[in-house]
Amino acid sequence: MTTDISFDGGLTCALECSDLDRAIAWYKDTLGFEPLFRVDDIGWCELRSPVEKVSVGLSQVEQPAVQGGATLTFGVSDVDAARTTLEARGIAFDGDTLTIPGMVRLATFYDLDGNKLMFYQDLSQQG
Repeated sequence: MTTDISFDGGLTCALECSDLDRAIAWYKDTLGFEPLFRVDDIGWCELRSPVEKVSVGLSQVEQPAVQGGATLTFGVSDVDAARTTLEARGIAFDGDTLTIPGMVRLATFYDLDGNKLMFYQDLSQQG
């Protein structure tokens, strides 16, 4: 299927947070994201992820409405190493790492406001 939309490959994932400063620090210290810009008048900050053209926007609200929604799933070369790094920083994971043989390994964790995040390791290209 083709469309007349010319996507440029960029993606900004917007998440709600209860404390912008705390959320920025968590994404910097935990995942290594770098702030791109911040607009305090509207409670917004955007951070660059290590994934090219993918950023996370943080919107400060009184009560984050975390109920389902999108799950940001970041590809990593070694899910066990990524998980070990975050666990050493006190980040709890939601159960064991799930392995679908020949396809993918998945590990789920949450940010400070309960936004669901996940690491995935592609197994389809491994011999």
